[in-house]
Amino acid sequence: MNKEKKRTGLAVLMSAMLVLLSACGGGGTNNPTGNGSTTTPQTSADTGKTDASNLPDITLTVFDNLANYAGIQSGWFGKLVNDKFHIKLNIIAPNLTGGGQKVATQMVSGDLGDLVIGLGGKDYTDAIKAGLLLDWNKNGLLDKYGQDIKKYAPEALKANSAMFGGGTAIYGVGGNVGSGTGPSEGSDMGFGPNLRWDLYQQLGSPKIKNLDDLLNVLKQMQQLAPKSDSGKPTYGFSLWSDWDSDYSMNAKVTAQLFGYAEGDNYNNNSLILTKADSNSWQGMLDDNSYYMQGLDFFYKANKMGLLDPDSLTQKFSNVSDKYKDGQILAAQFPWASNVYNTPEHLNAGKGFKYVPIDTQKVWSGGYNPYGSNGIWAIGAKTKYPERVMQFVNWLYTPEGIAESNYGPKGLLWDLNSKGKPELTDLGYKALPANNVPIPDQYGGGNFKDGTNQLNNATLALTMINPETGEPYDYTLWTSYLEHNPDPVTKSWSDAMGVLTQKQYVVKHDLISVHPAFFNGKPPAEEPADIKLKRGEVGKVIKQYSWQMMFAKSDDQFNKLKQDMMTKAKGLGYDDVIKWQADQYENTVATMYKK
Repeated sequence: MNKEKKRTGLAVLMSAMLVLLSACGGGGTNNPTGNGSTTTPQTSADTGKTDASNLPDITLTVFDNLANYAGIQSGWFGKLVNDKFHIKLNIIAPNLTGGGQKVATQMVSGDLGDLVIGLGGKDYTDAIKAGLLLDWNKNGLLDKYGQDIKKYAPEALKANSAMFGGGTAIYGVGGNVGSGTGPSEGSDMGFGPNLRWDLYQQLGSPKIKNLDDLLNVLKQMQQLAPKSDSGKPTYGFSLWSDWDSDYSMNAKVTAQLFGYAEGDNYNNNSLILTKADSNSWQGMLDDNSYYMQGLDFFYKANKMGLLDPDSLTQKFSNVSDKYKDGQILAAQFPWASNVYNTPEHLNAGKGFKYVPIDTQKVWSGGYNPYGSNGIWAIGAKTKYPERVMQFVNWLYTPEGIAESNYGPKGLLWDLNSKGKPELTDLGYKALPANNVPIPDQYGGGNFKDGTNQLNNATLALTMINPETGEPYDYTLWTSYLEHNPDPVTKSWSDAMGVLTQKQYVVKHDLISVHPAFFNGKPPAEEPADIKLKRGEVGKVIKQYSWQMMFAKSDDQFNKLKQDMMTKAKGLGYDDVIKWQADQYENTVATMYKK
């Protein structure tokens, strides 16, 4: 049974993550270049904006813990950044090249490059202690080149200074900054389930009361459409392991369908699940925890022929290709299935839409003025601190947010006669991430391949753009919501009585929102013995989780479950849980005790 315990706060770990834009070429800071231009951007006294028009071209390498792409940023976003700042971005993605070992190697080298995003927890504090991150207050860098960050993310700057800079230094700023109550997501929540709406309707739109009902519906959908667009077998779910940490990520997401998330919702290394809107928590391996329910769910799915057998070996990129082909019928993440929702499919009446579970409480992060786990920082050895700060500052502006997400004004979007944003014809074809050709003057290639690969928000897209009075998120623009919907969207809206998934879960109280928490203290560092035990326990949980999901019988599933519990506890699982629980009780849980 679930153990409901008081929620302890592993301090809202703003697991600072690093995007490092490491400079290429020689020369010290502000040294003149061969063409006579200095490396320092000038600030206009009239507009307060920096001018990069006379600066030399440079290439910056991005060491980005959040990126799922490595190499030179190409396409429309690459051209946009180059045109505005004379900068090319060369991205190094630890996710693709060794993970934690790659981060450790970079730390040992003593040079984190130029712009740093996504260095988490102890790595971030260690980098500061080692002098590897630049203090933004040094030489007035933030004051001169970061006025928009100060304007739009003041609490995030204060939080970083209090947690990591002793109240005087600032070593970065959190991402996804926002303020307000209610869910911070856009039209879609972060979690589904999303199903092939056309097939679901053909079944008569049966009610889904629980996870077993979901599997039964998916089996009927599979019988309606046994083959994909290219003739391959269809499955209810297709999983991947390259996003796993100390557990199976896909099994854990079951918790987020019902209002729970790992740790304090910022720490991927936690082995406790916590409720978004109360001080309740459960251990991952509690008998009926949502994690264990997730393993049972996918085991049942496999028995029913609904789980893609490639799940054991494939990566997320393989799964994405299968969504595009119509080989997968359900998605835990709405954005994952959006690749199928092309104009061609939608106009043909085929597409994914949210279908609720009666007992659902979708997890929402809410708005966080202190910033999320995607901290933007600057490497202490960068040759171009002013230009890096200028670039980050732009990303926090209304213009930077709009253009870094949707391209330059006039391409996919424009302002109408009332000053309100609306998509162009090309925008409706290209968004959210379609392989639609982009004109050469904007970078060429296709829209999807040219998207911003830094993979880190600055301000929450659902915040209101002060220059338009509309949210930054195009799916919430009045013009978009009132635009002639495709057959799938119209059918879903008519059936659900709302325009968006967010409207539906709020209207029917199927949501749990996590409030922002900040106590002015840095997250507690995990003791070495607890870290060691967690690492060993995590290996056992991951190994047995995958074996359980693909067990051949109930007896084998139960034996694997018992073996996992025995081995995990023998390696110190209970000690890890106790330490993490104590951290929660001393921080986040205090919000609910007032």
